Amino acid sequence: QPAAPPMMMAGANAGADAPLPVEGTLPALDGATGWLNSPPLTAQQLRGKVVLVDFWTYSCINCLRAMPFVHEWERRYRDHGLVVIGVHTPEFAFERDPRNVMKAVQQLKVAYPVALDNQYTIWRAFNNRYWPAQYFVDAQGNIRGHQFGEGNYARSEQVIRRLLTEAGQRDLPPPADPAAAELQGVAAQADMGNLRSPETYLGHARAEQFASPGGQRSDAAFDYALPARLALNQWGLSGRWTVTDEAAQLQQAGGRIAFQFHARDLHLVLAPRQDGKPVRFRVWLDGKPLPATDAGSDVGADGSGVVDEHRLYQLVRQRGTVGPHRFEIEFLDAGVQAYAFTFG
Repeated sequence: QPAAPPMMMAGANAGADAPLPVEGTLPALDGATGWLNSPPLTAQQLRGKVVLVDFWTYSCINCLRAMPFVHEWERRYRDHGLVVIGVHTPEFAFERDPRNVMKAVQQLKVAYPVALDNQYTIWRAFNNRYWPAQYFVDAQGNIRGHQFGEGNYARSEQVIRRLLTEAGQRDLPPPADPAAAELQGVAAQADMGNLRSPETYLGHARAEQFASPGGQRSDAAFDYALPARLALNQWGLSGRWTVTDEAAQLQQAGGRIAFQFHARDLHLVLAPRQDGKPVRFRVWLDGKPLPATDAGSDVGADGSGVVDEHRLYQLVRQRGTVGPHRFEIEFLDAGVQAYAFTFG
């Protein structure tokens, strides 16, 4: 179940006035393992409302970049008959913990209902395959469009407005201007012209381009070494790590992860020690401490930071010319768990 490539829109590219086909009906939502911000909702209860179902998971950078637009639509149209439902379907095991999701919902200021889809029941009912994915449902319970991945925000809002108008809503507020959105930190849209590095998983189930000598050892502690040179999008480990199917876990302080990347932003999904104690880190770029001008939102001016939550960390945001660089992160404490690189 990959993150969707940007700009995959429902069969709606045929023009603003093309009819919106019926793609199916809103499935039952009773497979949720819990609900946040709302009692459980049913498809029957939602009849008469235009519904936006937004599949997301809180460590997904694509979801985080799309979320401000979903928030704006909910704010703009909730008094005109729109109901937004976030379906949180986890990618990693830590995203199944309701406490982690509750904390993320608070930090991200998600005010609308969130269904916890830990068993993928709702995901399968929609036959969904992507994060993020949005499904637009009319007041009769018919799915009339979808958006896979980031982008097409003006078009998505146009679909919402069409369905609200069909439902008899009048005096809608003017549409939002996607270009005017206040996008800070990880929510800033990707620099697609300079994005040449793909999402890369560290766990052995999906790892690619691993360049440390000898390759990965599955589920066993091993002393890894970094190659002197990495080709573009190769990565490696140094120090004693145990690589499980989902993550690499550091067994001794001083371990490093390196990645040769080409992108404006570099993010890494990380978790603290299993007992919850934080892990300190330092970031290096091309063998030197990360310049303060290129520090991501989770890194201090001296290139240091702390892993104290299970989430995505923004480690690099280049403010100048974007080119290929060797990124390294050094962990000053044992126990960190590293899951996936993403770029922007």
